[in-house]
Amino acid sequence: MRGQFTCTLVPSDCVLFVFAASRLIANMDASVEPCDNFYQYACGGWMKKNIIPETSSRYSTFDILRDELEVILKGVLEKTVDGEGAALTKAKTLYKSCTNESLIELRGGAPLLNMLSSVFEWPIAVDNWETDYGSTWTLEDVLAKLNEKYGTQLLVNFFISTDDRNSNSYIIHVSQTNLGLLSRDFYSCTGPYAEACRAYEQFMIDLAKLIRSDRGLAINETRIKDEVRRVMDLETDIANATDTPEDRNNPVLLYNKMELGDLNANFTLEVDSKVFNWSYFTAKIMDTVNISVPDTEKVINYSPNYYRRLNLIIGKYTKRDLQNYLVWRFAMNMVIGLSRSYRDTRKAFRKALSGTTSEAAVWRQCAIYVNNNMENAVGRLYVKEAFSEKSKELMIKDIREVFISNLDDLSWMDAKTKRAAEEKARAIRERIGYSDNITDDEYLNKEYKDEYFENILKNLEYVQKKRLRNLRVKVNKEDLVLSPTLTPTHAYIYHSLNPIVSVFCRWVTGAAVVNAFYSSSKNQIVFPAGILQPPFFSKGQAKSLNYGGIGMVIGHEITHGFDDNGRNYDKDGDLKDWWTPESTNRFLDLSKCIVNQYGNFSWDLANGLHLNGNNTLGENIADNGGIRQAYQAYRNYVKVHGEEPSLPGIDLSHNQLFFLNFAQVWCGTHRPEQAVNSAKVDIHSPGIFRVLGSLQNFPEFARAFNCNKSSPMVPDNICRVW
Repeated sequence: MRGQFTCTLVPSDCVLFVFAASRLIANMDASVEPCDNFYQYACGGWMKKNIIPETSSRYSTFDILRDELEVILKGVLEKTVDGEGAALTKAKTLYKSCTNESLIELRGGAPLLNMLSSVFEWPIAVDNWETDYGSTWTLEDVLAKLNEKYGTQLLVNFFISTDDRNSNSYIIHVSQTNLGLLSRDFYSCTGPYAEACRAYEQFMIDLAKLIRSDRGLAINETRIKDEVRRVMDLETDIANATDTPEDRNNPVLLYNKMELGDLNANFTLEVDSKVFNWSYFTAKIMDTVNISVPDTEKVINYSPNYYRRLNLIIGKYTKRDLQNYLVWRFAMNMVIGLSRSYRDTRKAFRKALSGTTSEAAVWRQCAIYVNNNMENAVGRLYVKEAFSEKSKELMIKDIREVFISNLDDLSWMDAKTKRAAEEKARAIRERIGYSDNITDDEYLNKEYKDEYFENILKNLEYVQKKRLRNLRVKVNKEDLVLSPTLTPTHAYIYHSLNPIVSVFCRWVTGAAVVNAFYSSSKNQIVFPAGILQPPFFSKGQAKSLNYGGIGMVIGHEITHGFDDNGRNYDKDGDLKDWWTPESTNRFLDLSKCIVNQYGNFSWDLANGLHLNGNNTLGENIADNGGIRQAYQAYRNYVKVHGEEPSLPGIDLSHNQLFFLNFAQVWCGTHRPEQAVNSAKVDIHSPGIFRVLGSLQNFPEFARAFNCNKSSPMVPDNICRVW
């Protein structure tokens, strides 16, 4: 110990100091030398006492905070308040409908079965499909119906988002499809992917058999398996037609602007000798929100090569094959909201992908769902219940100034590019906690006016119509909420600190979210109320911990504006090259160092797989910049305010505590199945390498812990971009 702890702060802050010290000590493994493996030193205690729940594929500091947040949401969504605004009542109604398990069991699979006819049915699950539906079926009709009514985008990913080169305007985008398995690698169905493929096929077989059984239809298992095999062949071909993640890293190359009519002329899709009509397809979707779209309408095609390959593929298959595939992909995501017998069809698939053996409690799934789909109403309830206004007082200005001052030290960047970088950094807008609009009943009630939230299906349609209506609306850059349609195909627009695990796989950022974001198109950093709590931040905890926690997060998000993707956008959020060629080339050279460093990390939890340094480059650049800026900002704080009082019972300086709290933010572990998936597809490095990689590149860490040059935490070569 550094001596007897005497608290000279206000009593409440003394309690926070004691609590923080207790947390830090409990999570550590002090038997490990910090210069040998700082992650084990910081998180060894945490890993000993925390076991991954059966419902989870991973468990981390983030997941604990999210679990606790969901408990708060459960409380506020179940609470009846007299005279409450209509929007809040609707959120509670949707939650109540979602959690009514007796009604869910009573309905069985009826909600899905009743929907199938609206999307031309699932051939494998009915008799006489060709007679009843085949003569009127068109690819345009089924894709448009899935999109506009249920927000399901298959084969053709059609959505409305901001124009990368004019971030004040919305525009139609088309991109490549997402896949039923996590990435195109899985469709080799060999090695680590074999079990996932088997489980995926069995999920399809079992669901088809269950639907036929509920409809009183005969089950010919041989025929079902034959049709499922055709679906797998089709989806494998589709997966191989998609661009690789490496091919999609550069937003400049993805941006292909053209007229809607050009899609008809240059990107033909043909099924059973019938050519896909892009104009008709677009009209079918946009007519549902009374928007007329001429052939001269501008469209951004993110995936021209995918559509060229796709045309060669779908010509090999019948319309029955295509319909089986499309409705399967729709149905597989709907079973989570059905009765137990339907949910059980996906058990083996869930286990193969993530290692989980049971589902999260229904109330948790429903709290996540309502929060994702009514984020402003739920955010209002959360903020009122659990958020302190003092938490809005962050050190963003201090860290931004460090980023700007560090530009002078960068010998690789010329003066012209430095000036533009400073302009962009100063133009970054911050959003902290929540939008003031959510405290206004009139605003909330208007946002959710005249919509039906009694059930999930109506809400799916409402959310999708809301997205589509954006096409003729000017972008509001002051809005806190990011696009609810964040998809992996344009993940370069929105960068988050940590993956969001959501049952319904939508990415939002209302107030009740444990994450942080950078928006390239808005040049905006967002820190929702949910993350503004220990270990990230507390107004009364030691500044060393705050700077190591939320300070690093702030630096991370600022640096995203200058990573391999964010650097392509200017201070106004437009896709524009503001770099000189010389600075660009030097940036690319320095980035290769990061790619190689992280690509050489081998992860034991993922059977020794190496990380993908290209996929994770943006997040790794942001981590390295964030830790540097936060530490320098903390040292600037100490120069002005003096050293802080020691924490009780922990023999570490505040410089060391800064790094310790930073590392403990990333304490966590994965199931082997999820670790393999993460190593392959996640744009974030695993927590252990986020800590080791960034600290090995930062000499101030070695100085704080007196590491000698032969220590594992002091490599021969270090990488630095920002």
